Amino acid sequence: MPKNKDALSRYRWIDERLRNKRLPKPTLEALIAYVSEKMDASISTRTIQKDIQDMRQDPELNYMAPIVYERSTGTYRYEDESYSIGNLPIEEADLQGLEIAIGILEQFRSLPVVQQFEDAILKIAASLKMNRQALEHKGLIKFARATQYKGAEHIPEIVDAIKNLEVLRIAYQSFDRNEPKEHWVEPYHLREYQHRFYLIGKSQKAKGGTLLTFALDRIVKLWPTNKQFDEKNFDDASYYQHAIGVTVTEGEPQHVVLSFTPHQGKYIKSQPLHATQQVLADNEQECRISLNVVINHELQMLLLSYGANVKVLEPRQLVDKMATETAAMKALYQ
Repeated sequence: MPKNKDALSRYRWIDERLRNKRLPKPTLEALIAYVSEKMDASISTRTIQKDIQDMRQDPELNYMAPIVYERSTGTYRYEDESYSIGNLPIEEADLQGLEIAIGILEQFRSLPVVQQFEDAILKIAASLKMNRQALEHKGLIKFARATQYKGAEHIPEIVDAIKNLEVLRIAYQSFDRNEPKEHWVEPYHLREYQHRFYLIGKSQKAKGGTLLTFALDRIVKLWPTNKQFDEKNFDDASYYQHAIGVTVTEGEPQHVVLSFTPHQGKYIKSQPLHATQQVLADNEQECRISLNVVINHELQMLLLSYGANVKVLEPRQLVDKMATETAAMKALYQ
């Protein structure tokens, strides 16, 4: 039967005491005293003995803890000094449940009660990725998505700055510059897209206080400034409602019409490209859809990824861009 909360707490304190190298290896009496003190309760000898046995062998716990008893000294230790029950990967069913829970929380991240725990949610999300990696290394599951985010170490500091309305000083190395450029940024929003995190904020040095997007993996260094900015006037849902990806260009969204092959159209219908997607025609010749989106780099790269399975029909601006790109691609192979 499932272990109760007290039992799980005792396992954790036993694990902590066995891993503590600053103290002598514990006897059974020392373990009992340590756990009793931590639990603020009198724990019996039989309970601790059963806990040790469960940690070693209980298939439901699946700790398989390498706890050995040294008769010569009457003490306990881990045979593998690097072992800890805290290092064990979460099972796949638990991972999926946690990911669903985090997904639900992210949908309500604007609520004050959720914002209070934003740091904790990010930490849990990071832990999930580590456990995904552990499962993959064990050969149990292979995941296509990245398990680590370069630049993710900046997230806690950025989150704090967003919450506290604090200006950040950023050294940013863009791909088209030889040296990093310094920005003083009012941070508004963090967003993940295709295994990268992005910071959206207003650059205080840019003309008119332009909103800029910074990829966290290209932030060379980040400093707090202890300078505050006024309450942000930024709604991420409205800002991104007509964008695919993280780049929002100036101007109004445009009516984009795409003609997919019938086979590719099945995938497009099952996983729409954007919330504004509408099916205009669906027959043996084509699957024609429309989108109401801004024309940005991410949209162009997405369409190019479909190769000959899609043709852009509208607007003329996008048709010309795609024609130029495909002609350049063809030239590479001539």
